[in-house]
Amino acid sequence: MSTPTIEPGLLLIAGVGLTDGVFGQSVVLILDADPSGALGVVLNRLSGFELQAALPQWAPLASYPDALFDGGPVSQEGAICLASPLRQQEEPPGWRPVFERVGLLHLDTPVEIAHGAYADLRVFAGYAGWGPGQLDSELARDLWYPVPGRQGDVFDPDPATLWRRVLRRQGGELGLLSAWTATPELN
Repeated sequence: MSTPTIEPGLLLIAGVGLTDGVFGQSVVLILDADPSGALGVVLNRLSGFELQAALPQWAPLASYPDALFDGGPVSQEGAICLASPLRQQEEPPGWRPVFERVGLLHLDTPVEIAHGAYADLRVFAGYAGWGPGQLDSELARDLWYPVPGRQGDVFDPDPATLWRRVLRRQGGELGLLSAWTATPELN
């Protein structure tokens, strides 16, 4: 399998050998990549903190499940918001596109402007980051399976099963990994 270009919109599906407790069975959306490294957010892990408590003004706009997501181990005191505009041709204030109709929404944007402007919205505490060459090295060791992302992956209502479902839709050997279990005798 050839390695796709690391760019915004790429999903990194954690390989079965990635069992560090931080990224095991995670699905990471790449938001930015250049020669200095890459960064993204984990799409399928809830933080355990209520969005209502952390950012009460944004909680009513969040897509189900309306929780604060754990975006990764870097800068967990910060928040990243991904949103999809309600109207296809519109780019609301404070929003910039990343891929398809998914973009970053600046959380300093007045909530009154954001209200009614987005079909989907999700907030992540922290992010995942890689230094120069680090992600390439991890891809070469099959710690991640890079696949094209879909807008629906970002705002999936059942994040707990996202890892298996994204693997399954790939078909072939990757699709078979969707049935993987940590108990070898059950594989």
